[in-house]
Amino acid sequence: MVVRRGLSLLLLACLTLIAGCGGSDSAGLVKGEATPGFELQRLDRGMARFPGDFAGQVVVIRFWADWCPFCESEMKAIEPVYRKYREKGLRILALNVRQDRRTATAFIDKLGISYDTLLDEEGAVARAYGVIGLPTTFILDRKGRLATRILGESSAELFEQLVRDQL
Repeated sequence: MVVRRGLSLLLLACLTLIAGCGGSDSAGLVKGEATPGFELQRLDRGMARFPGDFAGQVVVIRFWADWCPFCESEMKAIEPVYRKYREKGLRILALNVRQDRRTATAFIDKLGISYDTLLDEEGAVARAYGVIGLPTTFILDRKGRLATRILGESSAELFEQLVRDQL
C-alpha cells in the first residue's frame, strides 16, 4: 500500500512538473499567428522589447542554457548566417533560460557571437513560448508571426534555408 501511494505521488509530481514547464502552452503558438511579446534585459546593455524594437525584421528567438549539450555548437554555427543576413533584416535573439548574468556572459564570451543575448532569468518567456527542451528556436516573419519552430539541434544549412525563406 505504501509503495502504491508513493508511486501515485511520484506520478502526480511528474505531471505537475510537465504542466508547470509549459507543455500545454506550446499548442497555443500557431504558425502564421503573432507570438508573445516580452521585455528582457540584454546581456551587454539595456532592455530589448519584442516585438517593438524589431518591427519589420525577420526575428529568430533561440532558447538556450550553458548546460545544453547542443547549444554551444549550434550557436557558433549560426553566427556566420547572422553575419551574412543581418543587413537584410535578420535579428537573432538568444534567450538564456534561468541562468544568471555571470554564467551567461562566460558562455557567450567563449563563443564570440555578435547577435543579441537576453536574460530570461525566471524562465517566463520560455514558458510563454511553450519551451520544454533546449535548444528551441522560433523563426518569425517580418510581421512577428510564427513561420517555423526548430526543436533541438539543427544544422547551419537548414537554419540558413529557413531564414532565407523569410527574407
